[in-house]
Amino acid sequence: MGFLQLEQVSKLYGEFAAVRDFDLEIERGEFISLLGPSGCGKTTTLQMIAGLVTPTNGRITLDGRDITREKPARRGLGVVFQSYALFPHMTVAQNVAFGLEMRKVAKAERDRQVAEILSLVKLTSLADRYPREMSGGQRQRVAIARALVIKPPVLLLDEPLSNLDAKLREEMQFELRRIQRVVGITTIMVTHDQAEALSISDRVVVMEGGKITQVDHPYSLYEHPKNNFISSFVGKSNFLAARAMNEATGVSLRVDNTDLKIPATGSYPGGELCLSVRPEKIRLTDPAGAMLHGPVSSRYFLGNHWLLSVSTPAGEISVAVANLGAPPPSEGDITGLTWNIEECRVLAAEQESALQS
Repeated sequence: MGFLQLEQVSKLYGEFAAVRDFDLEIERGEFISLLGPSGCGKTTTLQMIAGLVTPTNGRITLDGRDITREKPARRGLGVVFQSYALFPHMTVAQNVAFGLEMRKVAKAERDRQVAEILSLVKLTSLADRYPREMSGGQRQRVAIARALVIKPPVLLLDEPLSNLDAKLREEMQFELRRIQRVVGITTIMVTHDQAEALSISDRVVVMEGGKITQVDHPYSLYEHPKNNFISSFVGKSNFLAARAMNEATGVSLRVDNTDLKIPATGSYPGGELCLSVRPEKIRLTDPAGAMLHGPVSSRYFLGNHWLLSVSTPAGEISVAVANLGAPPPSEGDITGLTWNIEECRVLAAEQESALQS
């Protein structure tokens, strides 16, 4: 049994299921991200763990204790909200000490614990400042310190980096992971940013339409998506219509007029399938003998790489080309495309799920 366990947890609003049949075991000290588009149920799930929303069905246990109906205060969990929710009239030290005051911790011990946690989040020199005098990243660390100082069994993070600019957001991802590892606290983070989830999580829970779609380690999730939705939501992917025929040693796929041999990793019924290929797995090559070829229809420079769109008989193909100093083919140039067969994924020929805004 996991340290934190959700069993068949659902939340219904009339006939609408915000979350349905959510099953997950989280080990002590794990960093878990709930990832998905807006409206998929990830924040509702976090709120049910926190006790802010009562499940319609199911059971939540923490270290063997049933907390499904417990009040938030009795659960003793640490929560960092998207807005940080700091007290504007209190200094950093006073904000962090608030939870300890509510627990009647003696002042000397309270001061010691506040100093210890401020050192951990690198805010010792800012203890006497007010939130309005701090940057977004600093305010976020105050919120984390306030949540951690009470030594909760679980830390819950609701889109904690969403209010930061791109550069600071990236820096704070790794700062957040550093703090979590030092403390060793079980952490659950809600995010819609796949790069954020992949970079700092032990496991990622992908949600769609109130349900879990896949739970996996970041690398496995990215390299082995189970369906079209995950393949397109977690990173970018090209989807090529293909036709399959079962063989003893693999699957023969025809994409446009090209036959590709895919190693057998499962049973694929003969008929229409979908081939998923990541843009960074595709290489530019001479059109003669290439898997696919066509003119470059667009080209964008993104700093560390170029993003090309190539018009082929199989459709528009996105290609990510590393910036090694020389520019790739220009718009209108004919180029060939090739990739390692082992790096593409065969998926069901299902209609891609529409991402909710």
